[in-house]
Amino acid sequence: MNIIVEDFKQHRCDPFAWGFWALLIYRLGYARTRFKSPLIRKPWGAIHKLAAKWAELAFGISIGINVKIGRRFTIEHFGCIIIHNDVVIGDDVIIRQGVTLGNRRLDAPLDAPVIGSRVNIGAGAKILGFVKIGDDVNIGANAVVLADVPDQCNAIGVPAKSVAKSPSRSMTVTTQA
Repeated sequence: MNIIVEDFKQHRCDPFAWGFWALLIYRLGYARTRFKSPLIRKPWGAIHKLAAKWAELAFGISIGINVKIGRRFTIEHFGCIIIHNDVVIGDDVIIRQGVTLGNRRLDAPLDAPVIGSRVNIGAGAKILGFVKIGDDVNIGANAVVLADVPDQCNAIGVPAKSVAKSPSRSMTVTTQA
């Protein structure tokens, strides 16, 4: 329950933050994994799939049912956000509209990104395939990331290239305590 309160605060306690509602549906659905009994997991999973589909249609946010999302995840703007079923996301990550975190090849449908902590993902960015995004990384708007990005870098361009952050020009991801 604490993680849901953190999510609400992270979305500025705004009951109209559609990203919060999509995340809430994900969190409640993911909670089913704590139970071993199929008598609990199966009906809960079916309800979650329906709610997740509704969120996808209503908000334009699709979060796979098996995604692993850390604390204080922020969906800054809603619309056209796709998060593959096997993505792993660290703490204090921010994403914006038009972001895709997904697989890259039909012959490798389970390949999905692993996103570190304190990552700032710009609008329209695509992170595709089994790539690792380090901690304290900024992904530029409309960047297409197809390769690993080391810690404390910026990834910009199509295809994205990693550029070390300069101390005076680095963007910072701010989180609420």
